[in-house]
Amino acid sequence: MSYLNNAATTWPKPECVIDSVRDFMLKGGANSSRGSNSQRDMNTMNIILDCRIKLAEFFGAYDDDPMNVTFTANITESLNVVLRGYLRPGMSVLTSSMEHNAVMRPLRALESHGVNVGIVHADSRGLIHIDDFKREIESSKYDLVVMTHASNVCGTVQPVNDIAEICRAHSVPFVLDTAQTAGVIPINASELGLAALCFTGHKSLMGPQGTGGIIWNPEFAAKVEPIITGGTGSYSHLETQPEDMPDKFESGTPNLPGIAGLNSALEWLNVTGLQKISQRENDTGRYFLERLRTIAGCSLSGMPEMTGRLPVFALNISGKDNGILADELSRLGYETRPGLHCAPSAHKTLGTFPQGALRVSPGYFTEEGEIDGFIDALKTL
Repeated sequence: MSYLNNAATTWPKPECVIDSVRDFMLKGGANSSRGSNSQRDMNTMNIILDCRIKLAEFFGAYDDDPMNVTFTANITESLNVVLRGYLRPGMSVLTSSMEHNAVMRPLRALESHGVNVGIVHADSRGLIHIDDFKREIESSKYDLVVMTHASNVCGTVQPVNDIAEICRAHSVPFVLDTAQTAGVIPINASELGLAALCFTGHKSLMGPQGTGGIIWNPEFAAKVEPIITGGTGSYSHLETQPEDMPDKFESGTPNLPGIAGLNSALEWLNVTGLQKISQRENDTGRYFLERLRTIAGCSLSGMPEMTGRLPVFALNISGKDNGILADELSRLGYETRPGLHCAPSAHKTLGTFPQGALRVSPGYFTEEGEIDGFIDALKTL
């Protein structure tokens, strides 16, 4: 089986990630801050702190402070923590037409409770024009902006530097969804002036599923109410939630084996080098596009070249249902993803709603021979 669904989750994972999860389960396993201060308990706390430090460095946390990093189970939880914890009835939030439902569904739920939701529409390639964004920000009073860095449907990368600059100029907090870009594109939260950077561990960060988090601007974090409260392993004399970071947003037992794996994944990323990873994925995407042009009747959504995109490709083949096509490809040994990809608004923007598309997303470990085989399979079908 050739795995071409890395936009859903990267696979395979580096061996060190698998080893770290296994070692934690076999040799560690202690809960954090909930033991007798034994060596096992201390080792668990050290793994968590080490991972926090790596994340703070990797994402340019404010003051390089690992306490401004909080863990969640995934980026959907991260976005819910931020959006539901900050937005109140009567407030206004701006997003884009290219969002995943991890943004859209919380916003629609909040809209039903009196939050005003504005949408800046991208073009048919999925790209937000900065003049349109600036015009929208200047025409209305927004309390928050939340947007994806790159589309999970077609790979289009948004002009985040320009968006962040406009948000800073108008004193509007900016929350960034990095689900597709963290681990591929360098992102510095403090340089961009982000209110919150939401990330997931299981995609290009190469970590296990069930890991994610938030890089906070501490001033913004102070204004966000936790949506989950409970035991933090700290301040146990209080029956109210601690205000100190990161405890404020970390109630209950975290995914400790996952954090151990994420910690090793970040080490692997640092050793391998973000530039090398980005270059390899860009080269793989360019080769895919070259081979794709040999397929008659194939339409590609998003940017036509690798400039301004990730190797996430949304295809439609004339006369073929993308769900049936995905099943036929699977029988030939190629794993993709058909449908609407939890992003109906994005598909409407791209003109691929309601039929959706066949999404093909090679990754760092994809070989050219797998792409050749995939193109041959498409031609056969």
